[in-house]
Amino acid sequence: WSFPSCAGIPKDVRCAPPGNRDSSDDMRKVQRREKNRIAAQKSRLRQTQKADTLHLESEDLERQNAALRREIKQLTEEMKHFTSMLSSHEPFCSILTSPPPPPEVLYATHSFHQPHISSPRFQH
Repeated sequence: WSFPSCAGIPKDVRCAPPGNRDSSDDMRKVQRREKNRIAAQKSRLRQTQKADTLHLESEDLERQNAALRREIKQLTEEMKHFTSMLSSHEPFCSILTSPPPPPEVLYATHSFHQPHISSPRFQH
């Protein structure tokens, strides 16, 4: 394509004949708009997918948080129970009222195989 109006334009750039220049520009605009429309559509899709992912993560974290709060409540109740057991045991504990015995006696007095009071947690 060699037209007088294309003088000075590099050969790797397409140059339309004078009559076709408007239709060529219009075609480029249409192609550019279509390309931009597709890019915008992809961008909106990615944004929606990211929002969906964040929503699922948020729901999962809410479930984990609720489970941890239940566990904290249970452990707090257990601690209260064991603190109460200890308080009721202390007045009758011979170890606390007498001078400290040697370690062998300590283990013999408080046998690990015979609990003083059974815990409700382990009575199922």
